Amino acid sequence: MSSKALFFFSCLGVFNGLILSIYFFFFTSKKHLSSYLLGFLLLALSIRIGKSVAYFFNYQLLKTYLQIGLTACFFIGPCLYFYVRAETRQIRKLPKPWLWQFILWAFVILLVGIIYPYERFPSLWRKYIIPLIYLQWGVYVALSVLLLIPTLKKIASGEAVKPFERWILAICGAVTILLVCYVWAILNITKGSYINGALWFSLIIYSVVFVLLYRKKANDLFSSSAQRYVDKKLGQAEAELIIGRLKKSMAEKELFKNPNLKVNDLAREINISDHQLSQVLNDNIQKNFTLFVNEYRINEACHMLSQRINLTIEAVGQEVGFNSKSTFFATFKKIKGTTPSAYQQSVTPDL
Repeated sequence: MSSKALFFFSCLGVFNGLILSIYFFFFTSKKHLSSYLLGFLLLALSIRIGKSVAYFFNYQLLKTYLQIGLTACFFIGPCLYFYVRAETRQIRKLPKPWLWQFILWAFVILLVGIIYPYERFPSLWRKYIIPLIYLQWGVYVALSVLLLIPTLKKIASGEAVKPFERWILAICGAVTILLVCYVWAILNITKGSYINGALWFSLIIYSVVFVLLYRKKANDLFSSSAQRYVDKKLGQAEAELIIGRLKKSMAEKELFKNPNLKVNDLAREINISDHQLSQVLNDNIQKNFTLFVNEYRINEACHMLSQRINLTIEAVGQEVGFNSKSTFFATFKKIKGTTPSAYQQSVTPDL
């Protein structure tokens, strides 16, 4: 790729990144905390990538511009982590601890920039400050990945994931790739690899633009729009009626014994939407769907283990709806605080 084409492609990615950040700040049809965080993330990335492009094609660039580009990295990690957490935990309002973290990093940027400006202390920056910047970025990326483990498990088990969950995974993966590109360049593993981050960013931005144009909407890429029931609370009386129907169906029809039982299956059984069911479970029973179903399974398993039945413990787990022995044992220990065999011995000591 010629230098001119490389410069054009990289700069266009930075420009589009800025445009996208403005879009998520101001032009999404519904304003959510997640859209603001995503806009801030794209802004910080665009500043960082813009610095890379400018420096790659002009090594005489003023150190002040280099400092601005590098310190923008202090906001990439936090923005990613808070965005992922806001989406996965359904957080609608910026928590004060998050705000204080932003303030803290802004204070660090100003303090270090004033006391140890890049222009006067370039060796200090190269040896200590820049590695610490990427370490901070990496820690937040790792925390973001931990939040996505349940989603990754859903994918691994073949469960369907919602558009906003795929969107979160794509964004987290893209930021991780960018981090790897820059760390790779710092370690000088491959000569001329410094511009790779800008190229990847451009490719990612074009992919995002393509998705938005192809889908012609962005609302379902945010969990708050995909789960509108959150903003419309059920009344207490209505919630209690649903809970009654829910418990009756679970007890009489033993739906929990179906190892492939999903939220929409249970919701369809009691004639409500899966969004309403999730709301009732989370707000009124204070349990998620998995825990709610697994408690029925474990209680039934306890009943079976206390009887003199000709079944192995593993067979009991399968009978009550668990697909694997390890999942049954882990869930039993988590809910009852003991293993199935220990429980069986405690309730039938003469066996």
